Amino acid sequence: MASTSADGKAGDSAAAGATPPRVGEIIQRLRNERKLTLDDLSRAAGVSKSMLSEIERDKANPTIAVAWRLTNALGISLDQLFAQQRPVEAIRVAGPHEIPTLSGDNGGYQLRVWGPIELAGKFEWYELTLQSGAALTSNAHEPGTREHLTVLNGSIEVNASGATRRLKTGETARYAADEAHAIRNVGRSDAKALLVVIHG
Repeated sequence: MASTSADGKAGDSAAAGATPPRVGEIIQRLRNERKLTLDDLSRAAGVSKSMLSEIERDKANPTIAVAWRLTNALGISLDQLFAQQRPVEAIRVAGPHEIPTLSGDNGGYQLRVWGPIELAGKFEWYELTLQSGAALTSNAHEPGTREHLTVLNGSIEVNASGATRRLKTGETARYAADEAHAIRNVGRSDAKALLVVIHG
């Protein structure tokens, strides 16, 4: 059965045998540990009670903005939301539907979080998909942080340090990310890129 995001958009159908990350279960467990009711967390996070209920029952996937508000209200970071205890394995293989996918800008972009949770805040990499005209805008990261963006397909414009450069498929931009910056799809179709963030 296809899942839906918190803004009502349908997600990809789960592959046979694959289990999506149980974000809702984690939020519900954390809420219960803190002895918060649905009403309590709804008010604290500024998220409607009906939406929160859908998320907790894994009937909807939260957008980046909603996930941030919930984790902030629960006193954890966004990265910790996806942290899960797993048995030690010689080779750990994560299926495509175990990879957290966050969306924003009303579905204008999606970020698939490929990097392991233990490296969050140090070294992160994402698969970024942008709809035509959509942009991923970011505030300044920690001093010394740099981003490396490789365009996998489409046409993407990067704005950083007061400069703007347009990239085509196969090109890579490397730039300072310790001030406000933006990545924008300037093509007529979806664009996809690999985004690597190395924190300062």
